[in-house]
Amino acid sequence: MPMGLIGKKIGMTQVLRDSGEVVPVTVIQVGPCTVVQKKVKGTDHYNAVQLGFLDKKEARTNKPLQGHFKRAGVTPKKFLKEIRVDDSEIDNYEVGQEIKADFFSAGDYIDVVGTSKGRGFAGVIKRHGFRGAPGSHGTHDYSRHGGSIGSNTYPGRVFKNMKMPGHMGVDRITVQNLKVEDVRLEQNLVLVKGAIPGANNQMVIIKMAIKKAMKNAANKAANKV
Repeated sequence: MPMGLIGKKIGMTQVLRDSGEVVPVTVIQVGPCTVVQKKVKGTDHYNAVQLGFLDKKEARTNKPLQGHFKRAGVTPKKFLKEIRVDDSEIDNYEVGQEIKADFFSAGDYIDVVGTSKGRGFAGVIKRHGFRGAPGSHGTHDYSRHGGSIGSNTYPGRVFKNMKMPGHMGVDRITVQNLKVEDVRLEQNLVLVKGAIPGANNQMVIIKMAIKKAMKNAANKAANKV
């Protein structure tokens, strides 16, 4: 799996291309991320790096985590995230190393993982897009209800995963194949075309687009044949 970084969603704006086209973009503060721990197949049975993002006061860090950061020789971090790394890439990372926004470049395609905004308790029309009951032919106080949720005699119960009212949002969402419009290294900002999940100032994970990588590998293999 391609290496990724931890970032923070700043908000949306727009950029003007040389052709005059106005492109809506999401601004993400990407890094600098610090390698806090490195895992290899020899000892941990898989390759991964644990990244830390945004400094945190030591007084607000519990004792086990203080020891974890001290052992790595880095300042305490607010966010920790472990990301898998390919066998061929694991040797490129060392504990204490800083990875900045120049990991990405304009024209790259990325996958962004975030948590959607919480909407609280919502009905079936807002949560699942139901049409609702008709507004005439005897309908009374039923315009936004969901209708029948099961039969009477058989099976005599409500099936699992029935679409019903409930808590909406706060789901892990991955948006794939977003194009990087620009990278501003001085501010550690990556400008991504389109929208990404989550509220402003929320943590996101940015990875190289896995499907694009697989497609490119398949094309290379086909060309060799």
